[in-house]
Amino acid sequence: MEMVATSCPQFTGLRPTLHNARSQPFAQHSNSQLRLSSSRKPCRPVVAMAGSGKFFVGGNWKCNGTKDSITKLVTDLNSAKLESDVDVVVSPPFVYLDLVSSSLTDRIEVSAQNSWIGKGGAFTGEISVEQLKDIGCKWVIHGHSERRHIIGENDEFIGKKAAYALNEGLGVIACIGELLEEREAGKTFDVCFQQLKAFADVVPNWDNVVIAYEPVWAIGTGKVATPQQAQEVHVAVRDWLKKNVSEEVASKTRIIYGGSVNGSNCGELAKQEDIDGFLVGGASLKGPEFATIVNSVTAKKVAA
Repeated sequence: MEMVATSCPQFTGLRPTLHNARSQPFAQHSNSQLRLSSSRKPCRPVVAMAGSGKFFVGGNWKCNGTKDSITKLVTDLNSAKLESDVDVVVSPPFVYLDLVSSSLTDRIEVSAQNSWIGKGGAFTGEISVEQLKDIGCKWVIHGHSERRHIIGENDEFIGKKAAYALNEGLGVIACIGELLEEREAGKTFDVCFQQLKAFADVVPNWDNVVIAYEPVWAIGTGKVATPQQAQEVHVAVRDWLKKNVSEEVASKTRIIYGGSVNGSNCGELAKQEDIDGFLVGGASLKGPEFATIVNSVTAKKVAA
């Protein structure tokens, strides 16, 4: 699916239909060795985007902030000038969700960092999807590596939580990604595809799913996958969706990158054809820098 243009037509944000020629290189990865495809052409004058026509940038605040610092962050975000063709979402700690939801501009939607697998009840420390919707949340993050590798959530549990959230009307940011030792062992694709399958086996539909590829070795470490490394995995993920879900889902689903994204590296990453946005950690706690990352959508619109 090569798009070649001699001029820069108006950016529409629509991803063209996938063709077999585009996915062919990934049939060669039967041994799951991650390597760059030298046959792929460089960045095009106009870069394809997801079917919704919008870049997606999420800010995961994790277990950070106080009432004062979050109030200041919300003030900065409310005053920031953000490109219009971007879906922007922030994910505060649970105790500040209501504060942020009630004080943040409507331009930015609010996400939870987790939700329970079913309706509320005798589940100490958990938060239900129904409670999240009650305070205005539109999204929830599931499958983040910190939930997988620190809390111990497995693929099946994560998939069922995502399915319940989707069934009840929340959008899901579905995270996947490999550990450093898995990448070094050539298992990047195996790990990502296994995690994807756990979502695909149970989600009712993909209309409100955004996939976040976050190599675990790049989260909070300052190490960032190169644009080429990230693009390679994003293409492979899209190819997996085409083969295992549907061509329509593969074409429309947004696949975003996370892992030490900041105001300095977001532009080069955004230029990659299959990077449809970002899930941002530490830099999302700084209003002006987060705005810079949101506005990196401009790098999608023209050639590097």
